[in-house]
Amino acid sequence: MTITFYTKNHCPLCDKAHMILEELQEEMPLEIRKIDIYQSDELIEKYGLMIPVIAAEGEELQYGQINKENLRKRLLTINK
Repeated sequence: MTITFYTKNHCPLCDKAHMILEELQEEMPLEIRKIDIYQSDELIEKYGLMIPVIAAEGEELQYGQINKENLRKRLLTINK
């Protein structure tokens, strides 16, 4: 499953979220596609106040404070 991870530089919440994704990657097959929102004005407008944002299968799964257990459950539900 491909995870789209919207992030930006110098973002402690993003760093924590990336660590959570890497931990989950050890448990299930995940490809993390990291996108810096500052590459696009549209992305800044859409996600500027929400980042980090984790999306999969066209759906935003979590944003802001990422909860590992809740994210794991959402990923397992999507991956069925």
